[in-house]
Amino acid sequence: MTDQSERTLAAPRPPGEHRVWPRSFADRLTEPLPGLRTLVRAVRECVIRPPAHTLRQVPLLPFAPGPLPEPGPGAVSVTWAGHASWVIRVGGLTVLTDPVWSRRIPATPARITPVGVPWEDLPPVDAVVISHNHYDHLDAPTLRRLPRGTALLVPAGLGAWCRRRGFTRVTELDWWEAAEIGGVRFDFVPAHHWSRRTLTDSCRSLWGGWVLTDLAGGHRVYFAGDTGYGDCFTEIGRAHPGIDLALLPIGAYAPRRLLKAVHLDPEEAVQAFLDLGAAVMAPMHWATFLLSSEPPLEPLTRLHAAWSAIGLPPESLCALPIGASHVVPPLP
Repeated sequence: MTDQSERTLAAPRPPGEHRVWPRSFADRLTEPLPGLRTLVRAVRECVIRPPAHTLRQVPLLPFAPGPLPEPGPGAVSVTWAGHASWVIRVGGLTVLTDPVWSRRIPATPARITPVGVPWEDLPPVDAVVISHNHYDHLDAPTLRRLPRGTALLVPAGLGAWCRRRGFTRVTELDWWEAAEIGGVRFDFVPAHHWSRRTLTDSCRSLWGGWVLTDLAGGHRVYFAGDTGYGDCFTEIGRAHPGIDLALLPIGAYAPRRLLKAVHLDPEEAVQAFLDLGAAVMAPMHWATFLLSSEPPLEPLTRLHAAWSAIGLPPESLCALPIGASHVVPPLP
């Protein structure tokens, strides 16, 4: 792979262009997908849900909704709606990441905490970024709430799915490609994950994260989407120096034999933060859906322990409750 210290950022792609993609992106996988036998055994052993006695932790999960901030010129605000859904206000735009406002998604128990931002409290949404097509990140009922002229920025191979649902401003990107909307640059960057919506469409579309850059104000926010640990974080940090805020997943990591390749655990999330060279980390992808076997509160407990163990400054960890916000002030 090309040395990212020498990478020149790509010129923005034309918005809404129709492109031809390979039938499969399986060559981008960093680990083989688990076979059907492994998945069936995991379900049979009931290892993909927390132990029953730990469910008493659910009422203790952090939930503290507040009003959406008005960040003002040069500032950026992020508000955690739950799981990987954020409301990002940057460069005068309101951007949603992987919006899931549904109470239930297919093949998953109902969400265990409410959505942190009521849909009716959202300002007009200018753009949506999607990391990949798994149901807990690409929620068709939520997207149906949006005007069909909303700009959607999606991974390569996912454009047809969006257009079939009536969206008219769909931009598909490959890794290391970018688009611009209203003075904000959206760079699609690699992740260690995979994609599938049905039993027969594995890896038919790409997966990744997004770097949002306010071209006037200078701030950068990295949204990791869903990912395992790997060299992609160092590459992203080199290509996009000066990340002000990294939104990194910390949950859905147990059992490791199934999930290590595709989901960070809390200690790996701390290392990813260091690799990125970011100023502040905000954790996500926990406290919303019970997707794996770790106890509900464990991701945050382990994150704080890992953070303290290596002496990182407390002010650089922004562990928001669901519904709370963080504002990055204007640069001096």
